Amino acid sequence: MAYQALYRVYRPQSFQDVVGQRHIIKTLQNALVLEKFSHAYLFSGPRGTGKTTAAKILAKAVNCEHAPVSEPCNECATCRGITDGSISDVIEIDAASNNGVDEIRDIRDKVKYAPSAVRYKVYIIDEVHMLSIGAFNALLKTLEEPPPHVIFILATTEPHKIPLTIISRCQRFDFKRISPDDIVYRMKEVLISEDVNVADEALYEVAKASEGGMRDALSLLDQAISYSENEVTLDDVLSITGAVSHTFMLQIVRSIAEKNLVSALHAVEQLIQNGKDPVRFLEDLIFYYRDVLLYQSSSEMEHLMEKAVVSEEFKELASQLPAEGIYSIINQLNQTQQEMKWTNHPRVLLEVALVKLAQSSSKKKTVASEEDDLLQKVKMLEAQVNHLKENGVQVQQSQQETSDQKVKRQVRSQYKVPIGKVHEVLKQASRQELEEVKRLWAEVLETLRQQNKASHAALLSNSEPVASSSKSFILKFKYEIHCKMAAENNNNVRDNLENILYTLSGSKREMVAIPDNEWDKVRGDFLQEQQGNNGSQKEEEDPLISEAKKLFGEELIEIHE
Repeated sequence: MAYQALYRVYRPQSFQDVVGQRHIIKTLQNALVLEKFSHAYLFSGPRGTGKTTAAKILAKAVNCEHAPVSEPCNECATCRGITDGSISDVIEIDAASNNGVDEIRDIRDKVKYAPSAVRYKVYIIDEVHMLSIGAFNALLKTLEEPPPHVIFILATTEPHKIPLTIISRCQRFDFKRISPDDIVYRMKEVLISEDVNVADEALYEVAKASEGGMRDALSLLDQAISYSENEVTLDDVLSITGAVSHTFMLQIVRSIAEKNLVSALHAVEQLIQNGKDPVRFLEDLIFYYRDVLLYQSSSEMEHLMEKAVVSEEFKELASQLPAEGIYSIINQLNQTQQEMKWTNHPRVLLEVALVKLAQSSSKKKTVASEEDDLLQKVKMLEAQVNHLKENGVQVQQSQQETSDQKVKRQVRSQYKVPIGKVHEVLKQASRQELEEVKRLWAEVLETLRQQNKASHAALLSNSEPVASSSKSFILKFKYEIHCKMAAENNNNVRDNLENILYTLSGSKREMVAIPDNEWDKVRGDFLQEQQGNNGSQKEEEDPLISEAKKLFGEELIEIHE
């Protein structure tokens, strides 16, 4: 007899052999014993999780000569006939190639005839979502009220494509992805019968690559056995799946963290020479960084890790990588992965991505250290000024610069105020919009702290909303360096601020930053400009006063002739 693939030879013939679907198997077994099974079932879930297999076992169990039973005996003539396909009363239909109205009408015409060899006629329709709308309509009434000797079992990987009128007439069971541990357990049972040696780490790599599908896992295992010589090793499986080892991933991540471009690019060269797929490697790299985040959150999440292996080197690396940096790296890698789908040169995009990551890591460290130094100096000078004031020492005005002025000059960053944008906001600004932003401001800062954005909250703590329209708002900063950092969106501070404000208020507003020492001048120039534009118009009230009331409210305005 010709060789058969492992997934065909070891296809489960009883419910106890179906792995990873305990919640479904128990329900079906109870229904079989009590003879309360339904006339129509819908089995949905990812590929290779046991939908069609469970349907055939169910067909054998309801027709077994020893029924009612929770398991088919697989020994009687009925069970053997259904297993080898010789009993015509159990009909398997592939809806992908029989999706027309005529095929369903043929079922509808034949369904009324009693079974010839067993108690129940069972129709197993695989990939049922491929049926046309006309075919679904033709099946509708028959599915709702079939003859008492007929059972329908529908199987699909895409239940959202099935009309709700069909789903509502079936008992639905959702098959889930099988866990790696369950897949490894089943593969070990198969290997005992096959008398093949496979390393445990190789089995777990196969289980991870199968993405929760038992059929995929057995296919990969079959391929790895053919590829290897005496024993299937981890390297054999990695060669088959196109993945890379944990050591290789650790080397890449460390090279990025240490800004070692030569080592990172050399690793890419080695990757290509070994015939690995850059797209698959990039996906593995994203999952590796995800595993680092999980481990940093809690060492108890080790069982959820996909690509990384916890070792002393991994622990050391995880302690050195900041969480904020990992978030940014994952976003950049994900963007590169999307771009790879539309290019003929994925290797180039991979190399560019690694270079960018290493360089951006270097720049972020430099900028962060400079900012920390400046902020530290500001705090020291403020502390000295407060100490002098508390001890009654007056600062000499003849020096023509106070401690605050020294601080401002030290951190001065030559920030150019966007006067045009400020004027546009002031033209549309209203007191009501400003009050809403001020009301939410404390909650915005608290939300940043809850999202582990304490650095952003600290940067914005010395700022204040001073004007707002429905589309933009002006944020006044005490220190010009903070204003520049927010305006240039360092570490995505502006994006985070605008997104949080949008979530809280339901209105998307763009932030316009302005230093404290420039605000009064820009506002005064705007008011004078408005007064000049409206000077020729005769109005009962001075335009300057009207604009001031509009911006700041009548209760804060006092008019002196």
